[in-house]
Amino acid sequence: MDESELDSVKSENKKLRNYISLISAEIELSQRLHEIKQNFTHSPDSKRLTVPILDRIARIKSEKSILENELNLD
Repeated sequence: MDESELDSVKSENKKLRNYISLISAEIELSQRLHEIKQNFTHSPDSKRLTVPILDRIARIKSEKSILENELNLD
């Protein structure tokens, strides 16, 4: 394996690790969101707590989509 192939494999490996991290973060945030919705059902704080989490989940999905395209996972 020459140096350019090795660099390519390293880059792909890094992207895959990042993709796995994004999946883990999305799962964790989704679970937290579910817990908050259960514990703050009719609380005015519910929206204040959930909106930033929903925004972060949306960013994670966007980042995942980019990596899926780069890694031909779609």
